[in-house]
Amino acid sequence: MRRIAVTALADGWKVTVDGVANDMVFRSGRQAERAARKLADRLARAGLESEIRLYLKDGSLAAKFICPAAPPPAIRRDAARPAARVLAPA
Repeated sequence: MRRIAVTALADGWKVTVDGVANDMVFRSGRQAERAARKLADRLARAGLESEIRLYLKDGSLAAKFICPAAPPPAIRRDAARPAARVLAPA
């Protein structure tokens, strides 16, 4: 499970992901939360579960969201069958 954290900076907000070296920095908490949710959605579509943790300016946990992995797309039944052959009359 990937953990995504939204934390306050002295002059903005940052989004960090466990195991990823590049943090994202935003001017507002709203922008940072929106980016965290978009990232969690992309991870879910890729089949990875994630957890978003939102922290207040004082460092206390404000909210936690679990984002389950999306199920793989269904295979259409007719697409899986081989095409029928039509025999020409002799």
